[in-house]
Amino acid sequence: MAIESLGVLGLFISAFISSTIAPGGSEAVLAYLVSSRQYAVEQLVLVATVGNTLGALTTWWLGLWAAKKYPAEALLPDKHRKSLLTVRHWGSWALLFSWLPLVGDGLCFAGGWLKLSLLSSVIAIFFGKALRYIAVAYAFI
Repeated sequence: MAIESLGVLGLFISAFISSTIAPGGSEAVLAYLVSSRQYAVEQLVLVATVGNTLGALTTWWLGLWAAKKYPAEALLPDKHRKSLLTVRHWGSWALLFSWLPLVGDGLCFAGGWLKLSLLSSVIAIFFGKALRYIAVAYAFI
């Protein structure tokens, strides 16, 4: 059974999985459902955004869990500590880019690992992902 046949639930599942370490194609599912015109575009964008945000928060929590056992400074050689300082400098703002392929999962993991504020992380992740899904949805209306 194709995930698109599950409708909104399928979109949620696809968006959640796409935002964890596992690869997924939530944009394709969203595009298919938008072009089918069976659901309100706003509903689809919200469901995809919430699912993708919850998946990203799963990765964020994994980073937080890893930080308890492996502090960031203990794992990085001196030459890479500057990168860590850069991420610390931008803080949760960096999570606006959590929607980026390949990089986004790492940003969410790093956000948890660096113990960024959960509230500001959720807000940044949600808005970054919402903007991406809005662009995808309106491209297929």
